[in-house]
Amino acid sequence: MALDYRRCAQEIVDHIGGRDNIAQAAHCATRLRLVIKDNSKVQKDYIEEIDGVKGLFESNGQLQIIIGTGTVNKVYDEFLSITGMTEATKDDVKAAAAAKQPLWKRLLKPIGDVFVPILPAIVASGLMMGLVEALGKAIPSFAGSDWYGFLDMISNTAFAFLPVIVAISAARVFGGNIFLGAVIGLAMVHTNLLNGWNVANVDAINSFFGVTDGVIPQWHLFGPILPIRLTGYQGHVIPVIIAIFIMCKIEKWLHKHVPEMLDLFVVPLVTVLATSLLTFTIIGPIFATMETWVLKGAEILVGNVFGAALMGALYPWTVIMGLHHMYNVIEAGMLGSVGLNTWMPIASAANFAQFGACLAVGLKAKNHKTKVVAVPSSLSAALGITEPAIFGVNLRFFKPFIFGMIGGIVGAFYGALTKIGATAYGVTGIPGYLTIKQPLHYSILLAISGGIAFALTWTMWKEPESEAKKAAGDEKSPASGDAPAPEDTQKRTAGEVVSEVPLGLSNVVITSSAGDIMKPVNGEVIPYTKIPDETFASGALGQGVGIEPAGEIVYSPVDGVISSVAGTNHAVGITGPNEQELLIHVGVDTVMMNGDGFTTYVKEGDKVKIGQPLLKFDSAKIKAAGHPNTVVVLLTNSDDYEDVRYGENLKK
Repeated sequence: MALDYRRCAQEIVDHIGGRDNIAQAAHCATRLRLVIKDNSKVQKDYIEEIDGVKGLFESNGQLQIIIGTGTVNKVYDEFLSITGMTEATKDDVKAAAAAKQPLWKRLLKPIGDVFVPILPAIVASGLMMGLVEALGKAIPSFAGSDWYGFLDMISNTAFAFLPVIVAISAARVFGGNIFLGAVIGLAMVHTNLLNGWNVANVDAINSFFGVTDGVIPQWHLFGPILPIRLTGYQGHVIPVIIAIFIMCKIEKWLHKHVPEMLDLFVVPLVTVLATSLLTFTIIGPIFATMETWVLKGAEILVGNVFGAALMGALYPWTVIMGLHHMYNVIEAGMLGSVGLNTWMPIASAANFAQFGACLAVGLKAKNHKTKVVAVPSSLSAALGITEPAIFGVNLRFFKPFIFGMIGGIVGAFYGALTKIGATAYGVTGIPGYLTIKQPLHYSILLAISGGIAFALTWTMWKEPESEAKKAAGDEKSPASGDAPAPEDTQKRTAGEVVSEVPLGLSNVVITSSAGDIMKPVNGEVIPYTKIPDETFASGALGQGVGIEPAGEIVYSPVDGVISSVAGTNHAVGITGPNEQELLIHVGVDTVMMNGDGFTTYVKEGDKVKIGQPLLKFDSAKIKAAGHPNTVVVLLTNSDDYEDVRYGENLKK
């Protein structure tokens, strides 16, 4: 029987406390996303039993009610009709949910939002700095060449003008004009100011200002009360973020109060002037001093073997809480003040220890599903991306996570003892060799942290009996989805897109009496229960698989009709042969990216053939935004069939 969308919506409203208890409401490809004022009024047990509701959970301040692709939008329309609410964007819901978060989370989150997008620039510069310096040491004649000078200049650019990059990113995060933000950032490193790195150098001061006493000249714009020292803010980030935050507040206020005919002239002028005065008289001096204190404290902490060991233990916990991006501020400040990032070895020790523990699980486990997840996740951790290892394996079994902490403690202790440092941030694990100053000690650090975690896990972790009992059956049935693609291919087009997608029986990832569903993107297949998202992994949206993609184009896995396309282009619903309802969802929580990095080639109602391109995604952008890029493939009406098999359960 068809779902009564209005009744479903009415029951949801009635049992979440009514209209007065709803702050915001939006939907994504599969779920209603609600921000509730008082969660105690939500009758969760009842809601889970409502016809059409497949489950619910709370995440990041949102109540997410799982309904399913192709249905959620219809229930949402009825939801708006019943409550009298207007359609909200996911940004509105996200903002409302964020407002309910604890103060410390709200303060730290913008830091990650500011630094994650600029990581590629910082990483590229850091890697180049490491390579140029290594070449200069290995080839003395190269160190004095024009090429060395040119490459040294290019590699230093991102750090020399870091306040500008931070200002642009911060303006984007805080909703201001990024070009006005760039002006403020440029003003803070203007050539008329003494370079911030030379403030303590008397000779540099005398040479720059043409004085003889080494005293930095001052501007007295408001008399002797608020003197402004003529020094730049190279190497500082906190004053820049605070300044841009204030700038955005000023700009938004002016946009609301200045007549439209004067807006173009008045708003930019007043915004830049007011922000500049506040920055150089109050914000800069105060927060630069505070940042210096924080950096000194961090340097003392990581310079002390016991402090470093403590951070080696705590680092993976901050990854779990999503707070690890806050270290970017400390690392950037270290590079700006002393030119050496001594925090990086601690992060590397913690990350590589999780690699060692995860690898031991992968090699020791008898259950094939565990191996399929653990081994690739460990390799990812070795390259500095630990979320798959932590969430998918180590934290799940817990003991490996603890053993990883122990390895991180000892590795970080050694790093502080040998005073290892890097020339960049955002790079850990094996790629860290390109930025590290002491590669031999760094190798020992990785061996210690990863080796201890591996040894402890190998000797002291025991695979749960429930997992081990499945091993015999699993190992007899290799994953058809992991089999190499056959050589024969079929070429299809969508607009100007022409790609080849391997077809054949070995590419079937889901099968039932209704027919086969092919592999829509190349990559490693995992069962839906291992997808790093509780909704997908629970089976609430149906059975299927996840694919760790090796490509960036998703092809149609069936002949069918497009039933839905997410407004943010990250998910597509297809109605296949024999009424199969299929969901293809790229990444986890990628709805938060608001379409950035996604392009669709189809629209609702289009007929598609197997192998036809459906959408394209940018894995680098997904990872930079902090989301797993797993491609989720689910048969959402799998409950209609008794013989659904998927991934490792397929029989040849």
